[in-house]
Amino acid sequence: MNEHVVVSIADGVSTLRLDRLDRQNALTGQMFDMLSDALAFGESSSRVRCFLLAGMPGVFTAGHDVAELRTYAEAGVIGESATHFLKTLAMLEKPVVAAVDGIAVGVGTAMLLHCSYVVASEWSTFSAPFVDLGMSPEGGCSLLGPRIMGMQRSFELFVMGEQFDAQRAWQAGFVNKVVPPEDVESVAEASARALAAKPPEAVRAALRLMRGDRLDIARRVDTEATAFSDLLRSPAARDALQAFIKRQG
Repeated sequence: MNEHVVVSIADGVSTLRLDRLDRQNALTGQMFDMLSDALAFGESSSRVRCFLLAGMPGVFTAGHDVAELRTYAEAGVIGESATHFLKTLAMLEKPVVAAVDGIAVGVGTAMLLHCSYVVASEWSTFSAPFVDLGMSPEGGCSLLGPRIMGMQRSFELFVMGEQFDAQRAWQAGFVNKVVPPEDVESVAEASARALAAKPPEAVRAALRLMRGDRLDIARRVDTEATAFSDLLRSPAARDALQAFIKRQG
């Protein structure tokens, strides 16, 4: 497994940990591929009943790696690895718990909307400045955002680019529990183990009923990827993205 994605299985829980702290866990195409493979394996394995997504102390993920964004801008198309990961996440029949400590930016916030249960530290922050970069929302945000938090809050986060703190994210409905930073891992792990201990078929049936048509979400991920790519080809959007990349060094 790639050194930046550490996967372990214990007590029915497959833990997928982002471990690229020197780059604030920014996600590369290879990391997206590794995450997709780990999710696909866990979905098919009888050893796995629940997934746990985690970052490192102080950072969940800064979103797309800047070098990847540069490639997207030059090619005029979003990477297939990111889209494939988000669709894999959307299609899972097993629950996903997330442990968030610190920043969750862009796709890092988007992926949380696919999770069944999210534990965040008191100092975590959530942002999705897609429009500020000349882009449109990705990862099913345009569908799941209004479903989970309503049109106005979703617009605030994904269009206005406002940063949500942990309390605001809890009020919006995509964070389940806010705890001290030192408790994030233990609370999230306990929640994942508790889910893994429940009758698996009943858990999956409940999840299917609550989420509705998963293909609808996957189709929206594709639609957003097309819109994202179309915008990348426009001079204004490419200028905004290139300016962001330059600011990031």
